Order: sequence, then C-alpha cells, then structure tokens
Amino acid sequence: MAKLFGQTIPNLPWQDKPAGYRYPVWRYTENPVITRDNLYMANSIFNSAVVPFKDGFAGVFRVDYRSRDQKLVTGFSKDGIRWSLTDKPIFGGYDPRLCLMEGKYYLSWVNLTPHGTTIGLAYTEDFEHWTQLEDACYPVARNGVLFPEKVNGEYMLFIRPCDRGHTPYGDIFLAHSKDLTYWGKYRFVMKPVKNWESTKVGAGPTPIRTDEGWLMFYHGVLTSCNGFSYSMGAALLDLNEPWKVLHRADSFLLGPHEPYECFGDVPNVVFPCSALTDAATGRIAIYYGAADTSVALAFTTVDETIRYIKENDLIK
Repeated sequence: MAKLFGQTIPNLPWQDKPAGYRYPVWRYTENPVITRDNLYMANSIFNSAVVPFKDGFAGVFRVDYRSRDQKLVTGFSKDGIRWSLTDKPIFGGYDPRLCLMEGKYYLSWVNLTPHGTTIGLAYTEDFEHWTQLEDACYPVARNGVLFPEKVNGEYMLFIRPCDRGHTPYGDIFLAHSKDLTYWGKYRFVMKPVKNWESTKVGAGPTPIRTDEGWLMFYHGVLTSCNGFSYSMGAALLDLNEPWKVLHRADSFLLGPHEPYECFGDVPNVVFPCSALTDAATGRIAIYYGAADTSVALAFTTVDETIRYIKENDLIK
C-alpha cells in the first residue's frame, strides 16, 4: 500500500465510494459546495484553495464579482463543506493555491499587473494579516503551485509560462529558489501530449508527498469542436528530482459530466486547485472549480489514484 506523508486530519470531509463505481475519483453527492449565493455581489466563486486550520478549515476563494473584477477572499468552515466567506478581498487576481510550510500558510495566485499575469506570493499565520512577497516569474506565468516543503534545500514552484491572452503555451515547468524571492534554475516537467490533454496542462493542488513519489494532480485541456474541455489528470514525480515524471495516467481521472460541470460561465470545466490529505487513512478530498462558476468536492485515496496511474501509464 502507498503511504501518505503529512498531517492527520480526522475531520477530513468524506463520503465512501459508491457501490459498483469503478473509477478512482468520485464526487460528493451534494455538490457544488460553494456557489455564487455564498457571497453578496458574486457572479461566480470557483478555483479555490483549502487547508486545515485550527479545529476546522480555512480557504482562499476566487470571486468574480458582478462587475467582473477578479478578487480573492478568505473563508472558514468547521467541516470543509459548509463555508462562511468574508466580504473583504485580500488580493486582486485569481486561481489561488495554499500550503502549510514552515509554520506559515503560503498563498500563490495569478496576480494581475499592467504587464501581464505573474505569480503572486504571500503568507499568513491567522488568515487575517498577510505579508506579500515579491512576485515570482515576472512576467508572464500562471498556475503557480508551491511545494509544501523544501527539496534538497530549495523551495520549489510549478509554473506554466504564458502570454497575455489565453496562451498558446501549455507546458509545466519547475522553478527553484533559496529564499522565496529570487527564482530560477527552471526545469521542464511535462507538456500536453494527446487526446484529452492535447492543448495544454497546468499544475493543480499542492503536490502530495508519498513513498512512491510526489503525487501531482493537474488539469489537462482538450480543444474540441465546441471549445475547451478541462479535466483532471494525475502523475507521480521523483521525490528528489521532481521535474522527472515517473508515471503519468494516459486518461483523465475526473472530467466534465454533471450539469454543474458542463453548464456555467465556461462550460465543460473540472479544474482542481486544492487537496486535503489524511496520512492516517490515505484519504484525499479534492476541491475543484466547476464550469468557472462554483466549487465542487471529490474524493479518492492514495492507493486508488496511484493504482490507476500505473495501470494506465503513459510512460511505458
């Protein structure tokens, strides 16, 4: 059995796998868990990040307001399902990721500047007071995802270089830093290959350390005759050299299927941004953006996911 490293979360949100269901990731039956109705003046709330905090959970949520300004707000929950969101934005931008590292909660997000999108970085200890760091990868990048610990004495950050548009670039790279200020020593990780992810790929939740490698959930994009379709994939990366892909599933783990994933501001989107893990049970709860409109929740285990990756391995 594969082993998860990290926290034990006894109150991790969870539903057992439905009887007879054969795929490795299954949806929460009461999805979506967050909608535009959670916050006054919101047009949509999606692509958001969650971490354990005190006796419950805290999160940073992407809100597109009725003005269509894109802001980040905080929220809190006792069970990871019923959320109370604040109405005061902390930063402008979108698609946040969160991780607990060295006793602080680090936030990365797509920061909006006059020169294009950069990777914003900040940290907090209480989700009320924030210290913003220098932007990483300036300009232009998206999908900035920090590792939850140093690797060989260096901080690690997934990025996807892009341009000012909807980006013809689609490759994941890894940046290194000694101090969370100066980033470099870029390493290529993976590119879109075929079929369900033939247009572009981007890192999703904070990488998860297992005894078989870093488990990376990511989104892959297909350009169909009806536009983009976003699905969730997974890969295993080398623990000491995480730019090296050990195994990679040749098919998605979760794709648009339910009405809340297929219909919305941007139809046909499953966009994973956050994963809670319980080291004691191997359970994983994944928060994902649905149709760029709401936040939904899905479940898996480290064993189910790694088994699926290896049984459907693109790298043979």
